[in-house]
Parts: sequence; structure tokens; C-alpha cells
Amino acid sequence: MPFLAVPAARRVAAALAPRHAAWLLAAVALALAATSSAALALLVVPGASYLPFVAVLGDLAEPLTVGPPAVTVGLALAAGGLLLWRTPLLVATALRDRAELRRARAATGGTADELAVLRDDRPDAYALPGRPGRIVVTTGMLRALEPAEREALFAHERAHLRGRHHLLLVAAELAALCHPALRALRDPLAYALERAADEAAAADVGDRRLAARAIARAALATKAPLPGRPATVLAATAGPVPRRVAALLDGGQAGRPVLPRTGRLVAGALLLCLTVSGSAALQAANELHTHIEIAQGDTEAAPAPR
Repeated sequence: MPFLAVPAARRVAAALAPRHAAWLLAAVALALAATSSAALALLVVPGASYLPFVAVLGDLAEPLTVGPPAVTVGLALAAGGLLLWRTPLLVATALRDRAELRRARAATGGTADELAVLRDDRPDAYALPGRPGRIVVTTGMLRALEPAEREALFAHERAHLRGRHHLLLVAAELAALCHPALRALRDPLAYALERAADEAAAADVGDRRLAARAIARAALATKAPLPGRPATVLAATAGPVPRRVAALLDGGQAGRPVLPRTGRLVAGALLLCLTVSGSAALQAANELHTHIEIAQGDTEAAPAPR
């Protein structure tokens, strides 16, 4: 289902307002990551029931008979290997992201102000989450923009902090480690988050052209991100800037599909994929529960003989 749902999610997200698109993509990533992980876990249990200590823990009188033993054990080994490989990777990624954020906050000098100015000639600016969140900007970026453009840039980064956009990006990053198909959702999600911040900045400064000019000039000035910038932070200079500027200048309609009927069909396909994925996991869990009761010697749970 993830291989079918991801293309549908990207098509549907392109038809929505940026904020709604971001939430849709993040929700799809988390839902598919959860169901695919549940599928692996459900495959492990029958094969693990052949191990004596697992049988004792589950009060099993016999192994779970859900198929030929060779197939059951083989699938359990494959699924267990994937889970064992992926779990430390998830933990390591979460710890790495947290350490990067801590180092970036330490580099701001512990200021309590919303704006943290780094003395660096290389232009850069980004939203650094935390308590409180900070807008990090270099002196090089301040010199590259006019005062009104700086306000638009700060409004963009402030929108990221206010919306806690980094949490959605982290969720997509971790979900991509759970299933390879989900990696294709990260870039569209990052684009939707930047577009949401673009629209918020334009509303705050009351001038869409000013917001577009500020983003364009900031992107042209930024040659490369600062070495200490965390991977999970968001910045006005990220993503396809020309496409974002065009969307601001034409009222946010750039890239929107012109066939609403097609959009509804794709949305229906996405909903069907998510429903099938979730219902399949629930059905498999219910069947596994029944097999466990049978293996525990519960004759009432056993199916009637034909």
C-alpha cells in the first residue's frame, strides 16, 4: 500500500493549501509507517512461538500454526531482521537530530531574545526550534537584505516556529526509515512547509511582492548553509525557490491542478490505500490473537470442524 499511496498523496497535496498539504503528507507518512511496522511485528510472532522461552511467556501449549513451519519461521526471521536493523537506526537518527539542535542553540550564545545574530560573513538564516524558538541569522544575511526584506524574512522564519513545522519534518524523516517508499514524501512535505511559511510572511507584512523579493534575494545571497545548521531546521532559502516565488506572485495558485474531478479520484485512491493498509493490519492482529488462544489450548476459540 505505501507504494500506491505515496504517489496519490503527492497529487492530492498539490491541490491543497500549503498548511493542509503539509498535515496531509505528515499524517500519511506516519500512518503508513505505523501499519508497515505493525505488519513486520505480526510476522515475527508466529515464528518466535517456536522458541521455548517465547512459548512459556505466551502460555502456549504448541507453536502458532499459521502456515508451514519453514515458511512461518523464515518470514519471522526476515521481519525480525528488518525490525532489529531499523530500530537502532531510528534511535540513532533521533539522538543525532537532538544533538545537532543542542549544538546550534549553544552556538547562539544563550541569548533569550527571539533573534540570534551570528557574526559570520556568509549569508544564512533559519528557524531554530526550542524553548523559546529562535530566528538565527548571520550578519552577512542582514547586510544582503533591505530593512523591509529583513522583516519579511523574519516573518517567514517566525511562521516556522509558530507552526512547529520541524516536528512534521522530523516525523517524515523517521517514517522514511520505516518504509523505503515513504522517502518520496519528505521533499514535498518540506516544500509545503516552506510555502505555508511564505503565505504567513506575506500576510504578516501585507505585501506578497515584498515577501517574494525577500525570499529570492535571500536565496541568491546564500551560497551554502552554515556548517552548524541542523538537518531538521527549516529556512526561507530551502527548496525550489523560483517555484515558491512564482506562487507568491500569482496569488498562491502556481502548480495547482486544473481538473478537480481528477483530484477527487486521486483523493479517493489515497483514502482507499490508507483504509486497506489499516484494516489489513487490524485483521491480521485479530487473526493472530485467535491463533494464540488456540495454541494456549482454548478450545472455545478453536474453529468448528467442517
